[in-house]
Amino acid sequence: MTKRKPRKPKTTTPRQKRNYKKDNSKIKIINLVLFILIITLVTSILSYFFLLKNTENKNTPTQTKKAEIKKDIDLNNYANEKLNKYFMDESNKLKFEEYTDEFDKEYHPKQEEKKEEETKIEKKEEIKKDIPIISKKPKLAIVIDDVTTRRQVKDILNVGYKITISFLPPTRQHKDSAIIAQNLPFYMIHFPLQAQTFKFAEEKTLKVGDSYEKIEKRVIQLKKWYPNAIYTNNHTGSKFTEDNVSMDYLFKALKKHNLIFVDSRTTAKTVAKKYAKKYDMPYIARNIFIDNQKDFSYIQNQLKKAINIAKKNGYSMAIGHPYDITIQVLSQSKHLLKDLELIYVNELPYLKKD
Repeated sequence: MTKRKPRKPKTTTPRQKRNYKKDNSKIKIINLVLFILIITLVTSILSYFFLLKNTENKNTPTQTKKAEIKKDIDLNNYANEKLNKYFMDESNKLKFEEYTDEFDKEYHPKQEEKKEEETKIEKKEEIKKDIPIISKKPKLAIVIDDVTTRRQVKDILNVGYKITISFLPPTRQHKDSAIIAQNLPFYMIHFPLQAQTFKFAEEKTLKVGDSYEKIEKRVIQLKKWYPNAIYTNNHTGSKFTEDNVSMDYLFKALKKHNLIFVDSRTTAKTVAKKYAKKYDMPYIARNIFIDNQKDFSYIQNQLKKAINIAKKNGYSMAIGHPYDITIQVLSQSKHLLKDLELIYVNELPYLKKD
């Protein structure tokens, strides 16, 4: 056997050495770039998750709470709360009814009759005319004006005794007020008439100077909306009800279309009684407003005054509004009404016409 000769180690040339160094440098640079890219990517991912966690921590409590609250809110109750706030807000106290000094006064028809008769010596005996009372109990008619919603009607009916509901005519703000009234056993139309000063007049409020044709057209429209209505009382109207021509036209139209006027007495100078006589219609007027102040004690005291008037005269009529506090007082004052007969306006024993 022949022995192999050992190989001589390869020798690297200077050129190969230079190339090797260049390749090593390139690899180092590539590795460095890759390292920087990896660090940047990792930093970006960590930053993203950190920010996401923070935003979730910030938004989750409020957003989830809001979502839960929205789900839990009963839309009907929410609407009722808004409506109640609208009615109860003292800054809006003039939105539904003008406020005049006459609102705070009690009206005693017998006293006024006496004042009129005292000037007529030849008719002194007529002062003693009494209102015929059918039953022994004094009668009280409570009217709630400005009604426009089902919720208000439901609250009034839940009081548990006869209350006359007086509906404002339909407008863009309360389109369904006539529809709501149709199934009630008795109701009135709350007729918008011009006030002396009032910023929140209802649509198509009749004004002093309106022609008979315009007034009759309005009466016809109301009768179409409320076919079962026989009685109407004025909404505002302190200016209109003082004007002879306007009230003459109004009573003429009401008489023609079988409607009877109930005087809310927003002014002491009302001429409604004069034209009730002229057109051979009964004169019916409220005796007291019960909720000029939205306070339980005040409203209950006003109700007591209406009760006293009924006991003295045989009957009385009190007017209120669909405030929650008013409904609350009426619901919690049944013990005060035990000696009275609660009636609708059409059951009042009207004053005899002279």
